[in-house]
Amino acid sequence: MDVITWGSETDIAREKSEARRLRTTKWWRKKCARGICHYCGRRFKPSELTMDHVVPLSRGGRSVRENLVPACKQCNTNKKYLLPSEWEEYLQGFDGDRGKCAE
Repeated sequence: MDVITWGSETDIAREKSEARRLRTTKWWRKKCARGICHYCGRRFKPSELTMDHVVPLSRGGRSVRENLVPACKQCNTNKKYLLPSEWEEYLQGFDGDRGKCAE
């Protein structure tokens, strides 16, 4: 699948910088405190969760609270640049079992 990038490298760098800033906030620590991956629903230590952009930066997403979720490293790696609808299609390859993405 070819990925079309929306936004310039400067735009993406700015959004990454904002994501790094948000990662240091009380809001983000609270979001990770439950230790649950947004995608597979499995439990992890809060320190093991990564920040994921639901709509990836390369696809026009922004580093705003509504677009940021805690994700386990495996789900974040598997999701890559997929949009939410594309991610659902990916999961259907596992018979709809959300937990499969984290194994």
